[in-house]
Amino acid sequence: MNVQADTAGSRFDSVRWVIVALLVALAVVGNQYYSAEPILYRVLGLLVIGVVAALVAFQTARGRAFLSLLKESRVEIRKVVWPTRQETTQTTLIVVAVVLLMALLLWGLDSLLGWLVSLVVG
Repeated sequence: MNVQADTAGSRFDSVRWVIVALLVALAVVGNQYYSAEPILYRVLGLLVIGVVAALVAFQTARGRAFLSLLKESRVEIRKVVWPTRQETTQTTLIVVAVVLLMALLLWGLDSLLGWLVSLVVG
């Protein structure tokens, strides 16, 4: 029974995507048409149409897969061991020191090569 429901749902996915595209086009054209109206009303209209378009898109197979991806990514983010403030500060200082050291080395090398070229040319 579930397979039949999925097949019927996927049969109408293209229709749902057309509806989403029409809603997005309506939002763009409506925003242009009502350009004389205050921006608050236009933004609220765009948000409402955007939410409706998202709800329609989430009813498709790809939309459900995207929601599943979002849920799984939240679970993975919770598993991450974030560095402490001290570790972040130390790492940042090391990166800044290495960048400064490399800048000095490259400046010195550039100056040396420039001096050598001026000897050869001049």
